[in-house]
Amino acid sequence: MNTTYEQVRSFPVADASVDERAQFIRKTYAHLAGAVGAFVVLEYFLLQSALAEEMLQFISSANYGWLMLLGGFILAGWLARGMAANAGSRSMQYAGLALYVVAEAIIFVPILYIAVYYSSPDVLPTAATITGLLFLSLTVIAFTTRKDFSFLRGALTIGGFIALGLIVAGTIFGFTLGLVFSVFMVALAGGAILYDTSKIIHNYSTDRYVGAALELFASVALLFWYILRIVMRFSRR
Repeated sequence: MNTTYEQVRSFPVADASVDERAQFIRKTYAHLAGAVGAFVVLEYFLLQSALAEEMLQFISSANYGWLMLLGGFILAGWLARGMAANAGSRSMQYAGLALYVVAEAIIFVPILYIAVYYSSPDVLPTAATITGLLFLSLTVIAFTTRKDFSFLRGALTIGGFIALGLIVAGTIFGFTLGLVFSVFMVALAGGAILYDTSKIIHNYSTDRYVGAALELFASVALLFWYILRIVMRFSRR
């Protein structure tokens, strides 16, 4: 009965009352904070386990090991988004968010292992701080301007396919994607945060805060990945 009631009461956030809009935004960012917290806890335990070093060795030694991991992540992300978009089941939405957090935690293991055991101690705090400040700044821009950033969708889609193509090509042909690529990906992730935040303000229905949190978490994770790569690159100098 509660699910049915929420479905009947759901409507675009832009058309909601001030209280309902505020409640939706609070729930979205509370779920985002929960996803980030769960990710940190999972990474802590994964990095303490033998899995971390085994994954790094697998990716380093196996042909196309990174592509296999990336392919699994893309599949898990596709399934998670579909589950989180299920308006008929709140438990399915939470399962989708949980699946995506676990998938992100697994794919992050190799780079975090290198950052923790082969880089300077300030690499992770620096990357996390920069990521948090950029996310906060972009969020403030989206909420204060209330601009509709839906026009970024085409550019983000094209940029995403270009990035995926370069990653696949780099893995197959053995060339390294350097600093310029990482900067490009930071810009792409920043655009995704603006786009996702704009969707939260203008397009999401009031019952889709779990799915909204998933999309924001995905963009924040992408931003953190490439900021971490940049910080690690300069820390070796």
